[in-house]
Amino acid sequence: MPENKSIYSDRMLSLGLARVSEQAAIACARLVGSGDEKAADQAAVDAMRSQLNKLDISGRIVIGEGERDEAPMLYIGEEVGNGTGPEVDIALDPLEGTTLAAKDMPNALAVIAMGPRGSMLHAPDTYMEKLAIGPGYAPDVVTLDMTPTQRVIALANAKKCSPSEVMICVLERPRHEEMIRELRETGARIRLITDGDVAGIIHCAESEKTGIDMYMGQGGAPEGVLAAAALKCMGGQMYGKLIFRNDDERGRAAKTGITDLDKVYSLHQLVSDDVIFAATGVTDGSVVSGARLVGDYLETETLLMRSRTGSVRRLFYRQRNQ
Repeated sequence: MPENKSIYSDRMLSLGLARVSEQAAIACARLVGSGDEKAADQAAVDAMRSQLNKLDISGRIVIGEGERDEAPMLYIGEEVGNGTGPEVDIALDPLEGTTLAAKDMPNALAVIAMGPRGSMLHAPDTYMEKLAIGPGYAPDVVTLDMTPTQRVIALANAKKCSPSEVMICVLERPRHEEMIRELRETGARIRLITDGDVAGIIHCAESEKTGIDMYMGQGGAPEGVLAAAALKCMGGQMYGKLIFRNDDERGRAAKTGITDLDKVYSLHQLVSDDVIFAATGVTDGSVVSGARLVGDYLETETLLMRSRTGSVRRLFYRQRNQ
């Protein structure tokens, strides 16, 4: 019997999702190092939208480029896909790390996640306090209720090591200066990143490879949901709390149906059902290699994951340069 296309099948959709991130990365790769963040982002947006509309899905953007009046394409609430398949929610960042791409710095990615309708938190475009660690630890070994010092000590105890052997990834921003000072007083080491906290959180899930044990600090809430989708597939723990600086941001939360403004979300509340996650490198990084021109061909590397099976694939793709 033919498959019922109204049923969500992560296996059938996964390779199509990889092509979406691949084409976004290829489209903006030509602008890497150009210094033009907007042009690179727009190229990625256009390519991602074009590829999404070829998929057999009835998709809705829940994490996108902003609200409808702020983003002409891939805005929150936009319908994508050809309308013939299952209803799905989509979280995306066509170019995660626009500054990284514009300056040809490491870890710029084209990122997208997909799950059944209602599977991902509809996070407003605000800040989120984030805390993440990789797999292999007891539940709640670190929490947002702890101070940075307490988190370092708790994780060091769980690892059976000294605090000086704990590496923490932190977004380099003035708002984190006090936290960084406190972390350094514990003896812990810190890897500062200028942008790209989705990649920063993914690093926690591969600590043996990346050397990063924990991520903490404030960053974009939409990126927090994307990172949670990756950890849902790779394993690990994450907590997020939305930060509201003014009435406008509280109003954005109300539009998405969020009423408890002080809620701390666990990983499985940020992403409540099985999802697919794809990230293609735009610039070289510690997660994947960047898109590049090799002779007459463009090449990419994509991390493709499914939370249902815990499968992690690295896909190398090549197409003729046109």
